[in-house]
Amino acid sequence: MAEFVSLDVVDGVATIGLQRPPMNALNRQMQGEIREAARDVSTRSDVGAVIVYGGPKVFAAGADIKEMSDMSYQDMLRVSDDLQDSFTAVARIPQPTIAAVTGYALGGGCELALCCDLRIAADDAKLGQPEILLGIIPGAGGTQRLPRLIGVSRAKDLVLTGRHVGADEALAMGLVNQVVPADDTYQRAMELAHRLAAGPTLAQRAAKESIDRGMDVDLASGLDIERVRFTSLFATDDQKIGMQAFMEKRPADFTGN
Repeated sequence: MAEFVSLDVVDGVATIGLQRPPMNALNRQMQGEIREAARDVSTRSDVGAVIVYGGPKVFAAGADIKEMSDMSYQDMLRVSDDLQDSFTAVARIPQPTIAAVTGYALGGGCELALCCDLRIAADDAKLGQPEILLGIIPGAGGTQRLPRLIGVSRAKDLVLTGRHVGADEALAMGLVNQVVPADDTYQRAMELAHRLAAGPTLAQRAAKESIDRGMDVDLASGLDIERVRFTSLFATDDQKIGMQAFMEKRPADFTGN
């Protein structure tokens, strides 16, 4: 049993819960448990969408600085791969993923939220990459996923200054997708997750893979990825169901096949 990370599945929606109070500092054990939860949920046919949630008070305030402070260069060489691997496991979850961000999502916490497809933030949430203030840089994807999401100039602003941004500014720059009342954060994430879980599973996975893989290649190669995934969906039941429902002017009842 994991000590700091839970995995609960209800009605097709999985919640990966971060549970290391008071601030969900992401120590090495917790990173490993996040990786295992992500790999577990990735293989489950009963899960149509995934929420990453740190609880009502805080998402994750960053890496465990006490654990890292005494590490040498040689120590970090050994553990940095594990750190990135844990977060990449979340980014590679094939189902749609939502970060329900409450309180602080700083440093590694912000990087973990970046690994999700969508981010719903409480109206009092604070996000940022303050590693520069510790004399280091983000090491779990912040210098790579952040500029891909919000653009190079805005990413450099956050990474070079280490400043925190509030939910409204995060929304304006595209760092989060929605801002909701703090007490409603998890419920709003759950509502969206249920909507996604009821969608055409194979098409959602194809869309997610096409976008993610396409960001790492040139346009022509990305269009090839899209074309292959697009045509493959005409071998699915949900393509027939969706188009028939459209012609009959009614909602589609997708089966996930």
